[in-house]
Amino acid sequence: MGDNEHTAGDGRRPHAPGTDLAVGVTASVTATVTPSDTAQAVGSGDLPVLATPVLIGLCEQAACLCLAGALGEGCTSVGTRIDLEHTAATPVGGSVTATATVTAVSGRQIDFEVSAADSAGLVGRGVHTRVVVNAERFVDRAAQRG
Repeated sequence: MGDNEHTAGDGRRPHAPGTDLAVGVTASVTATVTPSDTAQAVGSGDLPVLATPVLIGLCEQAACLCLAGALGEGCTSVGTRIDLEHTAATPVGGSVTATATVTAVSGRQIDFEVSAADSAGLVGRGVHTRVVVNAERFVDRAAQRG
């Protein structure tokens, strides 16, 4: 989808089992808004601008990049909370960069500060939480619900 950047933080060690993650780790993802990314296309509104659900997805993608290579074997993370204020519209053709920074690691829970900007400035900011899970066990439990 776009360019990715991943940088290390201040080196503090986590408490999450099966992780090698530090508070302060930051990652970014950049994407160009296409017609399929608009509120019109995803059904979240009537306008041909970047849809809030797509912006949320970019922020989650940046958070996942923070965790790249840091989780134990067989582990992944799932999003459990996002609180995002979408403050400005980005038109089709515009470039938007979402950035996530690890702010806390507690048990299996990892908290992030997220933000997004386009060429005109900030378009959104908020917080996001992910939880480390055993991937196979998680998928098995989900299948049992269906």
